Amino acid sequence: MAVYLRGLLAEVERKNGWTLAETAGEAGPQGMQRLLNFYAWDADGVRDDVRDAVIEALADAERGVLIADETGFVKKGTKSAGVARQYSGTAGRIENSQIGVFLAYASDRGRALIDRELYLPKEWIADRDRCAAAGIPDDVGFATKPELAQPMVERALAARIPFAWFTADEAYGQVGRLRLWLEEQNIAHVLAVPKSQMVISMDLRQRRARAVIADVEPTAWQRLSCGDGAHGQRIYDWAAVDIRPLRRPDVGHWLLARRSVSDPNDIAYYICFGPAGTDLRELVRVAGSRWAIEESFQTAKNETGLDHYQVRRYEAWYRHITLSMAAAAFLILTRDAAKKGDPHPA
Repeated sequence: MAVYLRGLLAEVERKNGWTLAETAGEAGPQGMQRLLNFYAWDADGVRDDVRDAVIEALADAERGVLIADETGFVKKGTKSAGVARQYSGTAGRIENSQIGVFLAYASDRGRALIDRELYLPKEWIADRDRCAAAGIPDDVGFATKPELAQPMVERALAARIPFAWFTADEAYGQVGRLRLWLEEQNIAHVLAVPKSQMVISMDLRQRRARAVIADVEPTAWQRLSCGDGAHGQRIYDWAAVDIRPLRRPDVGHWLLARRSVSDPNDIAYYICFGPAGTDLRELVRVAGSRWAIEESFQTAKNETGLDHYQVRRYEAWYRHITLSMAAAAFLILTRDAAKKGDPHPA
C-alpha cells in the first residue's frame, strides 16, 4: 500500500497498475492488482482515517462547508462495476462511464475529498448476475445520487465533523426529500435549484423561483464576489428574498439569485436554510464554495490518479479511489504543515 501511494504521488503521466509497478521497480502489475482486489484491508476504515486527518488540519466550525457532487470516469467495455452510457459532467455529454458521488470539506484553510460512493444505474441493479460478476454485494440496491450523498453527510455527522453549511448543485437541490432531511437535522444549506422550482412566497402562494426573483426591486441586487476563480474574483449580482413565512423563529428560509454581470438574463437560483439573521454575504460565500469540490476533483485527477485506475470490481473501485484521496490528503497536510513552519511534516 505504501508503494502504491508513493506511485500515486510520483510525477508520472498515468497512474495505473502497470505504471505504478514500473515506478516501484516491479516486473508486472500483479502486486498492485492484489492490493486492490484480494488483500484483506478495510477501505472504509482508511477513508475514515483520511477524513479525520483532513479535518484536523482544515476544521472550522464557523465557516466549514460540506459539499456534495459527482464526477465521471470515462471507461471502455461493459464489465466495470456501474459502467453505462450515461451523462458525465466531466465529458459534458453522454459517455460510457462510471459516476462517483463525493463529499468534500472546505474551509478558509483548504479543501479535500472526504467520502465517496459509486453510482450504480438501474440496469445494473436489475441484473444480479452482472452485479455478482463485478463483485457487487446482493444487499446493494439502487440509490439515486442524492440518496448516495445523504449517508455521506450522516457519516460526517456521526464523526462530529465541525461544519456550518452544506451545499450542492441542482441535481441535489431540486430533491425535496433531501432538503427536508437537512432541515430535520438542522443542517444549514444553500442548494442550487432550477428556475422552475416551486417555492412558498411570503404571501403564502406557491410560485416558481424565476417569478419570485422577477419581482425583486433593482435596488435589492448587490454586486459581490463569491470567491476566487481561475481568472480572478468571481463577481456576480446577487439578491436574496425571504420565503416560507411559516417557520421557526430561530431560522430563516431564502431564495437566493445569482445574476451574470454581462448577461442579466443568465440567473441561477438557490434555496437556502440557516440561522435567522444570516446576511447576503454569507449566503453568497456558501454558494461560491461549491466550486471547491470541482477543484478537489481536478487536483486528485491531475496529481494523484483519481481517474487512472483499471479495475472492474466494485470493491477495487472503492480501494483505488480511497488511496487516491489519501494521497491528495497527504499533499494538503504537507502544505498545511509548511504554512505552519513545520520543517518535518508528519
